[in-house]
Amino acid sequence: MPFRLQTVCTGNICRSPMAEVVLRRRFAEAGLGEEVVVDSSGISDEEHGNPVDRRARAVLAAAGYDVPEHRAHQATRAEIGERDLLLAMTARHARWLRTQAPDEAAAARVRMYRSFDPAAPRVDGPDAVSDESALDIDDPWYGDRADFEATLEQVEAAADAIVEHVRSLLPR
Repeated sequence: MPFRLQTVCTGNICRSPMAEVVLRRRFAEAGLGEEVVVDSSGISDEEHGNPVDRRARAVLAAAGYDVPEHRAHQATRAEIGERDLLLAMTARHARWLRTQAPDEAAAARVRMYRSFDPAAPRVDGPDAVSDESALDIDDPWYGDRADFEATLEQVEAAADAIVEHVRSLLPR
């Protein structure tokens, strides 16, 4: 049975599908493409059925990523319970996922996406900030291309550490 990972943002048309695309490539490059399934969702159903935002698609394509067909959807309690790791784009998303989780075990599998970025602030340990929101990936929706490029940079910065974390959880 493959390891199941889901990235989560608000509407599932910008940040979480960008992270899904990046992580799929990184897992494939690490030889784990058959062992890890990556998908994405949102905490809202406001964009239900919509494709990846055209600006996100353009930035991903310019960076050399293939962007598959995608239809936005809201995360369900079943999905939250079935995933081995849920990566939230913001503290708000993480809180929502934890409150919707069917049990404590599922809630414990929610992590902030940027918590894997070695350059991001730490939210644990002696030099930690006290608020997970320090790890939020800004919503590029209201911005321009530069905002989408900044989102992609944040997503890419954490991707290799996510791959290594998941690799450490896979059976040997």
